[in-house]
Amino acid sequence: MIERRLYIRQLEAFVDKPFIKVITGIRRSGKSSVLLLLREDLLSKGVESEQIIYINFESFTFSELQKTAKLYEYVKANIARGKKTYLLLDEIQEVEAWEKCVNSLLVDLDVDIYLTGSNSHLLSSELATFLAGRYVEISVFTLSFAEYLQFQAHYFPEKKQHTKDAFVPYLRAGGFPVIHTGDYNEETAYKIVQDIYASVILRDTVQRYNIRDVELLERIVRYAFDNIGHTFSGKNVADYFKSQQRKIDINTVYNYLYALEGAFVLYRVPRYDLKGREMLKTQEKFYLGDVSLLYATMGYKDRLISGILENIVFLELKRRGYTVFVGKWDVREIDFIAEKQGKKIYVQVAYRIENEETVEREFKPLLEIKDQFPKFVVTMDDFWKESVEGVQHVHISDFLLQDF
Repeated sequence: MIERRLYIRQLEAFVDKPFIKVITGIRRSGKSSVLLLLREDLLSKGVESEQIIYINFESFTFSELQKTAKLYEYVKANIARGKKTYLLLDEIQEVEAWEKCVNSLLVDLDVDIYLTGSNSHLLSSELATFLAGRYVEISVFTLSFAEYLQFQAHYFPEKKQHTKDAFVPYLRAGGFPVIHTGDYNEETAYKIVQDIYASVILRDTVQRYNIRDVELLERIVRYAFDNIGHTFSGKNVADYFKSQQRKIDINTVYNYLYALEGAFVLYRVPRYDLKGREMLKTQEKFYLGDVSLLYATMGYKDRLISGILENIVFLELKRRGYTVFVGKWDVREIDFIAEKQGKKIYVQVAYRIENEETVEREFKPLLEIKDQFPKFVVTMDDFWKESVEGVQHVHISDFLLQDF
């Protein structure tokens, strides 16, 4: 396995701390691998193998443990005597009333608990009820561009590319780790992602939220995917369906969008008025858990390239722990305002800077912001001005690898 240090570092900060570590993310993003990498990390630091209990609840081997009482008794019978036991529970949402069991294990035994799950709402609501203040959430995303380069170097060392050239295959394949462990052609890769998508929709959306109209859910997914990089609201979706002679209740739209967020198919990004210094309640943007979901369900569309590039930048900002907003400055839009620990960066994303009109649209909103935080215009241009009055213009492959 290739070590994903970004997540191991986050987990290491909480090892032996009195918090339940909750690892969340879309299916097949690598949560199970992160748990196994953590196991290796613990062993390398002197933890004995009998101190570690790893259970994958999607494995038939542990199907009997999907009942709360049986899981509790199993762990109690197998803990290391006189030493701390590290409990690694993979896809915990498969266990009935799991939160009660986890709470009891934490209270009754000397255990350090790590959970993974594929539905954020399910985990957060139940943890908030039973374990308020006693858990931390660590989000796992599909491969970053830097991780993609690591995978390429490991599995295909003969394929040596300049980073700018390597970005295009990453753009077209997306970041699901399984895609990058084999030499798949585009058609096969998208078929794999289709299967991942189907599993996410069925298990983490339809079943978890008791959605009856699956066809309507799929239509909403396609609307969101087709509007990547554009602001819209639940009312926009309802009005669109009305124009297609299909009436839909606006609350149903919001409920379905909420379910898709819970399964990490979509991320909702609110708008922030920089001048008014207030969060706006309408016209949010939605980005995908991985751009390959778009290709697998609707095919690659050149007309969506700007939105796809925005999506890749958004996920990179989230990986790095930023809280992300869409910015509003008068009538202009700033694609991303990203905040972390009192610091900000501002990012505009475009496919190419082709003329002075594009320069005006992308650079002017950033030039009007007079603070000293970094400001970037990110594109796929090979040649252009490096900066304009302090606003840095960078190729997206450089931005994704940059320590900003």
